[in-house]
Amino acid sequence: MRILLSTYGSRGDVEPVVALGERLQALGAEVRVSVPGDEEFAALCARAGVELVPAFAPVREWVKEMTRRRASESPKDVAALISGQAAEILARQYDTLMAAAEGCDAVVACGLFPSCAAARLVAGQRHMRYILATFCPIWLPSAHNRPHEYPGHPLPAGVTDNRLLWETDIATKNALFGQAINSWRASLGLPAVENVRDYVYGDPVLLACDPALGPWLPSDLTDARQTGAWILADERPLPDGLEAFLEAGPPPVYVGFGSIAVAKEAGRAAIEAVRAKGRRTVIARGWAELGLTDDRDDCFAVGDVNQQALFRRVAAVMHHGGAGTTVAAARARAPQL
Repeated sequence: MRILLSTYGSRGDVEPVVALGERLQALGAEVRVSVPGDEEFAALCARAGVELVPAFAPVREWVKEMTRRRASESPKDVAALISGQAAEILARQYDTLMAAAEGCDAVVACGLFPSCAAARLVAGQRHMRYILATFCPIWLPSAHNRPHEYPGHPLPAGVTDNRLLWETDIATKNALFGQAINSWRASLGLPAVENVRDYVYGDPVLLACDPALGPWLPSDLTDARQTGAWILADERPLPDGLEAFLEAGPPPVYVGFGSIAVAKEAGRAAIEAVRAKGRRTVIARGWAELGLTDDRDDCFAVGDVNQQALFRRVAAVMHHGGAGTTVAAARARAPQL
């Protein structure tokens, strides 16, 4: 069996897909992985020994530009920006996946919605099985949680019935992504779909998170199959400088915000909060490019390191709530904030 795994997103979207690819190969499947061509993601694929088909563009600079533009534009303009970017992502990722899918029997897609839409379209053209995956239950329609709110499309005030809010979510996704998806379908000679959300989600959906951290509560709105988290084992040693810092004093507090483009002041505030408790800090640079705030020896800055090893040696993990970091901290039995 040949399987194409596709995502366009941050490290939290990419690493589980690479982990799945590694496991599928161990079970005898042939795997191709299409992820953004950022250097850190290419290194992940190489470490796992899976074939990389780079997505249409690196994602890190795209995220930084989108964050910058969102900060200076109105919600209505941001909504228009999202729709425009969706059309570009869908078109360019479709071309990438159409080539990558040759000879494949199935595609598993996750990450940004328009990237998944491209995979759904390619699956139809290549007559492949299509499955969507997500890493947190809050993204799935359910009476137990509210949908995500998009710029320019606020959820109706005073509505507490989650079923009604998920109906609103259909209209929101149609407004943001419907034109891009249905224009592309028209170019392929296909009729428009009235509900682009359910078209892209498909049936069933894979929920790849640990049931102890994100249990799936049965819902008649979504057929979800919970698999547990897809974890890529990391055997890399910690850098010598970090190892020396850890050995030089009591366990520090890890501070990291992953791909979230937080302001530099957030890193400074976190370091000062940790210092106020008499603790040392390991701060992850992340996509916000955080770093040391002074020359004191109670703080150490790191780039991409083995979190699985590091988190076993810290007093606590202060982070952005990303699925991967949450699982890594929980598996290390580290308190997290």
